[in-house]
Order: sequence, then C-alpha cells, then structure tokens
Amino acid sequence: MAFQKEPAYAHGSANKFQSNTAVLLCNLGTPDAPTAPALRRYLGEFLSDHRVVEIPKPIWWLILHGIILRFRPAKSAKKYESIWIKPDANGQGGGSPLKVWSDKNALLLQGSLAQRGHRVRTLLGMRYGNPSIPSQLDALKAEGFKRILILPLYPQYSGTTSASVFDAVYSWASKTRTVPELRFVNHYHDHPGFIEALVQRVRHHWQTQGRADQLVMSFHGVPERTLHLGDIYHCECYKTARLLAERLGLSKEQYKVTFQSRFGKAKWLEPYTEPTLIEMAQKGVKSVEVICPGFPVDCLETLEEISMEAKEAYLHAGGKEFSYIPCLNDSQPWISALADIAEQHLSGWDTKSAPDAQELALQKQLAAALGAKA
Repeated sequence: MAFQKEPAYAHGSANKFQSNTAVLLCNLGTPDAPTAPALRRYLGEFLSDHRVVEIPKPIWWLILHGIILRFRPAKSAKKYESIWIKPDANGQGGGSPLKVWSDKNALLLQGSLAQRGHRVRTLLGMRYGNPSIPSQLDALKAEGFKRILILPLYPQYSGTTSASVFDAVYSWASKTRTVPELRFVNHYHDHPGFIEALVQRVRHHWQTQGRADQLVMSFHGVPERTLHLGDIYHCECYKTARLLAERLGLSKEQYKVTFQSRFGKAKWLEPYTEPTLIEMAQKGVKSVEVICPGFPVDCLETLEEISMEAKEAYLHAGGKEFSYIPCLNDSQPWISALADIAEQHLSGWDTKSAPDAQELALQKQLAAALGAKA
C-alpha cells in the first residue's frame, strides 16, 4: 500500500499559531444541502459504516442500495429543509444547524483556550460528509501540527459514534508515513462542567418559559443488542440523566429517560421517546418539556424529530403544553466546559510556549549542513 505524499516541510519554520498542538473537534456530519441527491450521498456513507449497522455486508448492501437509498433520501431531504438555516441578506452563513453550531463550537473553543494561554489550533471534522476527518487531519499536518487531540461532540461513548470517529482517524493514520502524536477523548458524560452547562440550560428555560409537570431526557437510541454485547452507552446516558436530575433537585417521579431515532425493525433501547410522550398525554400529564443531553448542538434529531414530530404526537394524544429545551449550542457554560475537557486531555503537552527563534535558526543551519534543501 502506498502512503500519502508528505506535505512540504521547511527546517526551522513555525506555523502562524506558533504551536505544535491542535484539537480536532468531531461530529457526526450532515448533508451538503437539503436535497435528495445530497442525502443519498450522505446516507450512503453513513449507513455503510459497519459500526452503525452490524449486519453482514452482502445482505446489508442489498437492503441499503435496493431499498433504503431509493426511497429514504427524498423523505429525509424534506425534513432537513424544514430546519435548514437560510443565509443572511448578504448570502453569508446558513446551512445545516449541526454544521453551523459545530463550527461555532470549534471557533469558540479555540478562543476560550487562547484566553487561558494555550497556543492551540482548533478545527471541525465530520465523520460523514464535509469537511471530513481525513481532510482536516491533512490540513493540520500541512500546517505543521505534530500533536492532535481528537475531541468528539459525543458526551456518552458508543461504538456506533465515538469509536467510529476513532476508526476514521486510524484509517487516515494507516495511510500516513509520519503520524502525529494522537490523543482521544472517549467520553465526558459525567464531567462536572458538562453537567453544570445542562443544569443552567434547564434553569434558564424554567425562568423564561415556566416549568412543566415532567422533564423528559431523550437520548439517541442504539440497537438493544449492542448493550448486551458490551457497549457502555446505555449506562452513560443514565448516569448523565441521574446527575442532571440530582443537580436540579428532581425526584425519580419528576423526570423520565427515553431513547429516540429508532431505525429498522430490530429492538432498540427502550423506552422509546414518542410512544412514551403519547402515553404520558393519555394518562393526563398536561405539560412536558424535553431536553436531549446526548446532543451538545441542535440538529435534525432535536429540531425536527423532537421539537416538531414528538410535539405533534404529544399534543394530538391529549397533552396541553409541550416545550423543547434547546441544546447547549454556543452557550458560555458549555464552551467553558468544552475548554475544561480539552485542557484536561492536553495536559503534558506544552501548549503555552512559543518556539525559540534561536533554536529554529539552529535547526535550519544544522539541516542545511546535512544537505537539506529547505
């Protein structure tokens, strides 16, 4: 197997950040546009990941290409169109909410770390779609970064999400001759800063919108068999929920943990979000509020599936008031928590010192003496 060509290198040089260290913030990804062709490309990549669908490849290939990619893209495109952020009057900004908020997270994280004295470059990479994780790793390597922290926007670890990000990094590294030092953040489901950011989000909602009879914490679902095979996601979701409820002073009767986004006919983690909301309405629960603690930033699963579809189902079943509590997005407590998490995992790497000019000059001189062209 041939390795990728190494980027040009000049001895004794430093990048504009005067740093060797970068953070690659990673998220699931999003289609490039709310159209059927864009969704077909995106879903084709997403649903071809063996971490996401653990069905023998020949069988799954027939299902994916024979059925799913024929019909699902058009349906999904309409859902994305309903939440797509339009550009401003100057044609700037806009796009998928997940991409917009994730970009802001990367930018604000870099600023927050800079305020703490860290010379760290921060980029966003998507597991599926653009900008891809490999392309962003290429960019960081070309800029001269030799140490990279991989920080997924997945608070709770799962083989279907966090491990898939790591797979993409490993795959890139397997084709790279000179691999940077790499570190990975597996999870932060119980990190005090993350929990505090959620607490402040809920309390702000209570102060501005009032408090409902029940708080529903909805996490993204995964097939139940993954739990029995050793995936720790289920446990970490419940720990996040328990810690949040304790900080809010909620009894077990005042909140529920549910799982959303079921796909296919297999049994997924229960209880399912929408059926639970319908049952609550039918039992006379007059008002509910839903938060999604597994999603740091808003996306299709929160803005369309919860704020639109789940709301309609609950109200149609007899519920009176439904409110969705937005994700952490670019809130200051969340950015501060994200910086805390990054800072913890950057420990031991010198991220505050600029390269010594005399040392760089000496490196160039010695390299030239050994015949280096640059």
